[in-house]
Amino acid sequence: MTRLAPYFPKAHGKPRVDDRRVLSGIIFIIRNGLRWRDAPTAYGPHKTLYSRWRRWSEKAKLFITAGQVSDYIKARALLSSLPKVKWLLGDRGYDADWLREALQDKGIRVCIPGRKQRKTPVKYDKRRYKRRSRIEIMFGRLKDWRRVAIRYDRCPKVFLSAIVLAALVICWL
Repeated sequence: MTRLAPYFPKAHGKPRVDDRRVLSGIIFIIRNGLRWRDAPTAYGPHKTLYSRWRRWSEKAKLFITAGQVSDYIKARALLSSLPKVKWLLGDRGYDADWLREALQDKGIRVCIPGRKQRKTPVKYDKRRYKRRSRIEIMFGRLKDWRRVAIRYDRCPKVFLSAIVLAALVICWL
């Protein structure tokens, strides 16, 4: 909690509720997939906490798309904001020649297996590709959070804030 304290809102004349209780309640609701009893009072702190934690997620770019949008179209949106890395691991959904060329132009080595429909097979580092399981394990951990797995929230901003909060709890707390 001491690491989170600087990100809590400041009191401006009014006595504030205990931020630990609010945060604990929000985490409990997201973890167990419960519904908010009174949306106006519960949504206020949630929105405030999202705006504070958005600073932490500036390095990790997250956004939400429709389920039928293909992976390499999502990759196009993130391509300009990629950090300096040596390798990029991806599954077959990211196999596109333009993506491979764009990453090579940025100096990033690609470890993406080719699609089965490709006429010419693509070489990739199979040993390095096995490390991708860490990514899948992280998604599995996120799906343990019932509110994230079932997606009760229709508003993309609220849903994305639930994902960020769950990832914070899993990785850093």
